[in-house]
Amino acid sequence: MKKYQYGGSKKTSKDSVESEMFPGKMIPKSASNYATGKIAKMAKAPKEAAKAAVKSAKPKAEGGKWIQKAIKKPGALRAQLGAKPGKPIPAGKLAAAAKKPGKLGQRARLAQTLKKMRKK
Repeated sequence: MKKYQYGGSKKTSKDSVESEMFPGKMIPKSASNYATGKIAKMAKAPKEAAKAAVKSAKPKAEGGKWIQKAIKKPGALRAQLGAKPGKPIPAGKLAAAAKKPGKLGQRARLAQTLKKMRKK
């Protein structure tokens, strides 16, 4: 790391150092970063940081109960489509509803997905 750059068109202060990750870019030199070891952590492989960010960004539903969490209003699709209770929703009606926007389409697409998951 360069401490100072003399000459040239770039103006730098005594409190900045050249970034190891981005050569040519000057970053502020902070005593706290050096004391806590954050500079060493920032120099680690970017893949490790990316993996950690992905893990923290998308937490999975605990216990695999995503289906129960996805269905907020049971029976709402049946009511919207006007299907009779106790009888299956016709596949053609479900396919037509899946093409529509909004909640109706979302519910119909989820119903199609769950239908595929059903054990025969």
